[in-house]
Amino acid sequence: MDAHPKPEILLAPGALDAALRADVRAGLTATPKTLPPKWFYDERGSALFDRITRLEEYYPTRRERAVLTERAAEVAALTGARTLVELGAGSGEKTRLLLDALDLDTYVPVDVSGEFLAEAAAKIAADYPGLLVRPVVADLEEHLAALPSGPRPLVAFLGGTIGNMTPAERHRFLTAVRGLLGPDGAFLLGADLVKDTGRLVRAYHDAEGVTAAFNRNVLRVINERLDADFDPDAFAHVAVWNEAEEWIEMRLRALRPQTVHVRALDLTVAFADGEEMRTEISAKFRPAGLKEELTAAGFDVSVLWTDDDGDFSVTIATPASV
Repeated sequence: MDAHPKPEILLAPGALDAALRADVRAGLTATPKTLPPKWFYDERGSALFDRITRLEEYYPTRRERAVLTERAAEVAALTGARTLVELGAGSGEKTRLLLDALDLDTYVPVDVSGEFLAEAAAKIAADYPGLLVRPVVADLEEHLAALPSGPRPLVAFLGGTIGNMTPAERHRFLTAVRGLLGPDGAFLLGADLVKDTGRLVRAYHDAEGVTAAFNRNVLRVINERLDADFDPDAFAHVAVWNEAEEWIEMRLRALRPQTVHVRALDLTVAFADGEEMRTEISAKFRPAGLKEELTAAGFDVSVLWTDDDGDFSVTIATPASV
């Protein structure tokens, strides 16, 4: 097989720049102000998030890995997957647990960052020479229906990333995944669970300040790509538990009154002292509620596993019979 698989590009030229411009304009002119978490992830942001996953306070990565380590053989037995489509593939570290257990013909890693994806795909192809690796550069909000698949597909969406979506966004996303599977596919979903509020907040507000740097990085991205003049040090990192929605909110709080110019958008934005701008939600789930959402999107839940402490869930769901 090709040791340096060339990514298939579904993302139109300039699409990410156009999306950034639209998101920043809409978010900075909204009340209250918001920014989507997808813009954390330039090279610096990706490195910071990698550090976050290794922090003592940040349990989700360790807990999900523990479940996959214990259950990968059962995933193989229950799904009989021949094709693995991984949405938001990232570095592929946890993927290897599945690749070692599954009897696959094809691996389709999907990510929005082409350079990062190509590097990760090349490493997988080199380490699994009998596997066809087909990396795809795509936006999960736009291109799910166009993704390549194969016989007996298993679509994986790991890391608890489903929690970054609102309930309406989750329903649209899950329904689109259901359409991708065909009659003999399965869906593997990693989702964080509701737990002690103190632990949840600490996971997003670590003592070392790595998450704070990650949160403020979105301002650096806007400065660099849209010729803005945010002072990241003029914003404090905030992480709070929203009890009504059962999600963590990350925010940036202005430490003084300030005016920001986003020159590429010809946009001037005022921040009041103490004004907060939401940059991420991270919803936490209850098993019963997660099953209800999957059922509403056209799935039957085959199994829902958790780690020994009940912190994190990994679910296998299949298309509901009509």
